[in-house]
Amino acid sequence: MNAASPRFNRKLIWLALGVALIGTAGIVSHNSQAARPAATAAAPAPVTVATVIEKSVIEWDEFSGRVEAVEYVEIRPRVTGTIDVIHFRDGQLVKKGDLLFTIDPRPFQAELARAEADKASAEAALELARTEQERTRRLIEDRAVAQRELDERNNTYLVANARLKAAEAAVMTARLNLQYTAITAPVSGRVSRAEITVGNLVGPNGNSPALTTLVSVSPMYVNFEVDEQTYGRYLAHGAGNNSHSDRIPVAIGLASETGYPHQGQIRSFDNRLDTASGTIRVRAVLDNQDGALTPGMYARVRTGGGGEKPALLIDDKAIGTDQDKKFVMVVDADNKANYRPIKIGPMVEGMRIVREGLSAGERIIVNGLQRVRPNDVVAPTPVTESPAAPAAKSASLVPAPTSAAAKKIRI
Repeated sequence: MNAASPRFNRKLIWLALGVALIGTAGIVSHNSQAARPAATAAAPAPVTVATVIEKSVIEWDEFSGRVEAVEYVEIRPRVTGTIDVIHFRDGQLVKKGDLLFTIDPRPFQAELARAEADKASAEAALELARTEQERTRRLIEDRAVAQRELDERNNTYLVANARLKAAEAAVMTARLNLQYTAITAPVSGRVSRAEITVGNLVGPNGNSPALTTLVSVSPMYVNFEVDEQTYGRYLAHGAGNNSHSDRIPVAIGLASETGYPHQGQIRSFDNRLDTASGTIRVRAVLDNQDGALTPGMYARVRTGGGGEKPALLIDDKAIGTDQDKKFVMVVDADNKANYRPIKIGPMVEGMRIVREGLSAGERIIVNGLQRVRPNDVVAPTPVTESPAAPAAKSASLVPAPTSAAAKKIRI
């Protein structure tokens, strides 16, 4: 029993050593296999890069606005009377002086006749007073009457003269009231519908609704608001004051249109900024001979008040968003990706203007941004073509206006 025990112990020892060797080999094999994916993940990520381009551009700013008529008139009666005739169709184009409404003129004709009769009576009374005055003056020279009688004749003459002037004023008033029975268009434009029908009594009461409204057709205003930063940029280029506001080109596009086919100029800037919104009201004027613009329409507005100047341009796909910030990944000489916050401007010919954060010639990641983290080493491949390749030409968001559109609009 004791002789067999050492042999049994040696077998157990050799068995334990064998199990240990097998376990060690398995661990080494497992670690080797786990290391391969790690080595694969550490390989540089393939990305496409583009160079930051410096190019001379006209920087256009985009705003939203509303079309407004240069002249808007509420047609109201100046005298009280009954509507006799309506002389227009709803929505009709009218010219200045065209007859719109006629109020029954007969009461005013009668009033004018009465005023003219009163005037004739006052003229006769004045003539009599003048004759009596002259007669009394001659009698005074002959000492046939007292001075008091001459004073009375002088006073009678003055009263008669004043009554004649009052009668003349009454005639003028009656004539004006008769003229006011013919309500005409004060400006040329498009008239709205008649808000009252024939036979209704109307008057110059301010609380009464207008008979109709009239708006001018051409030119038209477009009102919009510009932020303080943009307005300051216009001022820096000498175009932000009203004396030089026509230097700023304006392009207008309607909601139903593509592009910005309507050309105009800035008419005026307001005299103050709104402290609540941080904006200033701006008014542009543009021609509307074709009648495409109607007051109240929504308008997309682009202005180019900054003039032509150098700008940095990048592909818009290269820009990432980090909460409320914009950033790009810049690839340095060691092909390492660096996080770079930037401030961006508007789009120009498919490229994005960068105001701050980049320099011309730097390489930025365009494709593969989602696979890269800051300080990662990448395998960059240059883009084959850039939308801004013809750097020799100046960029603009809209085509240059034609000779006709380039003319200043006068109102």
